[in-house]
Amino acid sequence: MGTDVFHSEVPMTVNGTGHSPVVDHRSTLLDVLREQLGLTGAKKGCDHGQCGACTVLVDGRRINSCLMLAVSLEGCAITTVEGLRDADGEGLHPLQRAFIERDAFQCGYCTPGQLCSAVGALAEAEAGHPSHVTGPDTATDVPVRLTKDEIRERLSGNLCRCGAYPHIVEAVEDVTRAELDGHDGSGHDGSGHGADVTHDEVDAR
Repeated sequence: MGTDVFHSEVPMTVNGTGHSPVVDHRSTLLDVLREQLGLTGAKKGCDHGQCGACTVLVDGRRINSCLMLAVSLEGCAITTVEGLRDADGEGLHPLQRAFIERDAFQCGYCTPGQLCSAVGALAEAEAGHPSHVTGPDTATDVPVRLTKDEIRERLSGNLCRCGAYPHIVEAVEDVTRAELDGHDGSGHDGSGHGADVTHDEVDAR
């Protein structure tokens, strides 16, 4: 399909790989990821930006991909759940390991969005961005300490109809605690349970 008044070629980087899909100007990023690039981790839940199942990262910031027109993302770097990795760029991201070890999912439909949203939330807190529950006297030039209330508030845009919220909060807590302790966040009990789960298995859930 060539470009015309209704279509444009949009160069973008997705999970570290360059792509130049020709997109309909009405197409959302979610549709381009799933239907043109074959990245089906981000899910179409409500299609109205209300459930968070479609959450991905654009230039490091979390967005609802069902609301973002793909044509507006020329030159952007996009990360989906398929692109999450550990610090070495090979294994599972610490949050993925923590979700496995805390059993922070059931059907798994919302999990890709939960993971990308949590990655974005951690970055926002590290940058000192306040949330609705952050104290008014908290300095904005230092990282925000992620309490249970902070985590719940920052992930409140991601719905889990299975009700795995307590375990999701625990998984994010494990990673924040591990980062403070200088570990990789791979588990709450040091057992290494889930270490043999592959990326493909996590993406498929």
